[in-house]
Amino acid sequence: MAAITAVSDLKPFKTMWKIRVKIISLWKQYSAAGGLTIEMVLIDSNGVKINTSVKKDLAHQFDSFLTQGSSKILLNFSLNPSYGSYRTTIHPYIIGFLWITRVKSCDDLPEALTGFEPVNYMEILDGTLSTDYLVDVIGQIVELTPIEVVSANGKETHKLTVELRNEKYDKSLYFLSYSYVMI
Repeated sequence: MAAITAVSDLKPFKTMWKIRVKIISLWKQYSAAGGLTIEMVLIDSNGVKINTSVKKDLAHQFDSFLTQGSSKILLNFSLNPSYGSYRTTIHPYIIGFLWITRVKSCDDLPEALTGFEPVNYMEILDGTLSTDYLVDVIGQIVELTPIEVVSANGKETHKLTVELRNEKYDKSLYFLSYSYVMI
């Protein structure tokens, strides 16, 4: 049987990979263009994260095998470049499930392996962090606005703004606002 590959060593030149990972985030997403997909963030035992997508034609086939927090062995999948702003992970590739992809149960990876890596607020506020991928933050919610209906990409959608503060900094100076657009 093939050896387990570290997520950091994955390259798009083949599809016969075998990895052991924990599903640290899982959500279903619907779009008119892509239909229903299953999106995940996986982490290996080295703490390296990678985004994963199960497209609409395979979502039903794999849905019952994939649960957040579970550890799995994945075999035979594709790797495609991950590009653009607001990617879920810094990994340069995204895993795509194929008809030949297999999902097997395995011993659980450690509970403490969460993938949560909060960043320093100052790096966000001064613009030194890359906007190419998402980051984790910890903060106290100091304001939550009512849901607004806004136009995004020519469609009406909902916007919720959350204002956070980090207790390490002067509470009157370092506020961070985030808007979450629900599609």
